[in-house]
Amino acid sequence: MATQKVIVRDRDILGGTPVFVGTRVPVETLFDYLVGGQTLDEFLDDFPSVDRTHAIAALEEMKHAVLAQQP
Repeated sequence: MATQKVIVRDRDILGGTPVFVGTRVPVETLFDYLVGGQTLDEFLDDFPSVDRTHAIAALEEMKHAVLAQQP
C-alpha cells in the first residue's frame, strides 16, 4: 500500500479537493469524523466507497508528513 496513491487531487473532482482515490469522498471528512469523536468504523459505514486500507494509509501518510516536520 505504501507505493499506491490513496489521496488524489483533480480539478474535475470537487474542484481539486483531496479525495480518496476512486471516490468523491474528501479526505478531510475522515479527519472531521475523528476529531468529532466518531470512529474509523463509523466513517467507513457512512462512506462505503472508501476502502479501509485506503483510510488507514491516508492516516499513515498524514502521520509521516507531520512527523517529518518535527525538528
